Amino acid sequence: MSESWASNPSVRAIMRANRHRDTRPELALRSAIHGMGLRFRVNARPLKSVRRTVDIVFPKVKVAVFVDGCFWHGCDEHYRPATGANSDFWHAKIAGNKSRDADTDRKLREEGWTVIRVWEHEAPEDAALRVSDTVRTRRANLADSRSKK
Repeated sequence: MSESWASNPSVRAIMRANRHRDTRPELALRSAIHGMGLRFRVNARPLKSVRRTVDIVFPKVKVAVFVDGCFWHGCDEHYRPATGANSDFWHAKIAGNKSRDADTDRKLREEGWTVIRVWEHEAPEDAALRVSDTVRTRRANLADSRSKK
């Protein structure tokens, strides 16, 4: 456990067990989207100049979908700040995550992407419908612009 910032070995074990991809909310959303007949890429880097991956990507229509955990991304509804010995660390960590999320959204939008953020507590079917509507609208707009040329 050399150079770990975890307060003790059990905290470090818990932290290492947290998944960064293929979480239960991601899998549920992907299943719902797939059930609507949409196909997508998973954990892709749509902007090669940025070392950040997107959970679900529709590259042809430039739609990026993130599934954000309430704790890790500071959900206004469910996030409860840590208290105790590492509270300053956790406050800075979550603030940094939120800042990085906003920066990622900005960079994607600057390149013409539509960004959808889904909270882990959202019903997968509702979120999938939001994603499907966005993807289908973007496809229709793309087809319209091509037919006018």
